Amino acid sequence: MPEPIPPITLPPAQNPQQEGEWLRVALANWLNQEFLPEPVNQQIAQRAAQIFVRQRMEGENDVGALVIAILTEMQAFDFRESFYSEFAIANAVSDLLLDSLGIDRCCGN
Repeated sequence: MPEPIPPITLPPAQNPQQEGEWLRVALANWLNQEFLPEPVNQQIAQRAAQIFVRQRMEGENDVGALVIAILTEMQAFDFRESFYSEFAIANAVSDLLLDSLGIDRCCGN
């Protein structure tokens, strides 16, 4: 029987606002590089960063829980002007966080 994947956690937040700004910029850049740069990308990145900061300020360090929170709350965002969905945003945030931790996200490693 395969072993469960251990949770991935971020270090406790020292400066959630700074982390949120990093995420906002990184996510906006990712969104603009994946398809076309659009004004709505900035709004998406801002909203995802707000959710992330609030979760971090509430003491959430688990990457999976952070991603689920972003996925859940981004469902209320109007994506009609975007190529993206809440799932793409949550996955992108996950990838950015794993990259920031130096975790290779390829092939399950």
